[in-house]
Amino acid sequence: MSDLSSPYTYSSALGAGNCPAGTYHIDVVKGTVEFSDGLYELHGYKRGEVVPTIELIFAHKHPDDRPRAQEIVAEICRHGGHFSIYHRIIDARGRVHKVLTSGEGTVDPAGTVTAIAGMMVDLTATLQRETEVAAREAVERVTATRGVIDQARGLLAGRLGIGVDEAFKLLIGHSSRSNLKLAVVAADLMALADTKGPLDRLDAAIRTIVNGKPRRQRRDARS
Repeated sequence: MSDLSSPYTYSSALGAGNCPAGTYHIDVVKGTVEFSDGLYELHGYKRGEVVPTIELIFAHKHPDDRPRAQEIVAEICRHGGHFSIYHRIIDARGRVHKVLTSGEGTVDPAGTVTAIAGMMVDLTATLQRETEVAAREAVERVTATRGVIDQARGLLAGRLGIGVDEAFKLLIGHSSRSNLKLAVVAADLMALADTKGPLDRLDAAIRTIVNGKPRRQRRDARS
């Protein structure tokens, strides 16, 4: 079996962590392919269940990513060099993996590419975690935004002696006139309410919201 450890000796360490990985070696002259145990696993097999071939490699590529992968491999077979491609594979169980495949084409003294060796790293779990974190942060931002808007309309309702629905319409109207996001209008109002001391500036801001004066006058009132 060909040496799969060089120059990708770090693949086993990656495979043991959160990014499963494996190595491959393609003998371009003989047309044979060798997988490490990690690469068998990435494709949904155990060693001995299948004989790895170039056809098998491409068969597991996601249909939308297969043409680009074939083009890159063909280019490496012609000229050698390094490559890296982010794509998807579908394993033997039908599961989709988002992977990064890198490698290098070995060129002999005559300029012929004799082999392609490299590694494949499964980034599916990492990308999923990043997506989940982003989604959670988005929910937290929306919740925080909704909270400050609710506080602002409650404040308006209490200070003006009106219903919360009417107060909400006042906030929306001022947001539209001043070309400011509703959350910004609400946050500005609550910041004034939280300021210690006389409520003159808060009252001035509320009059601005009610009367529809330009934002410039509200800034002057706060200066």
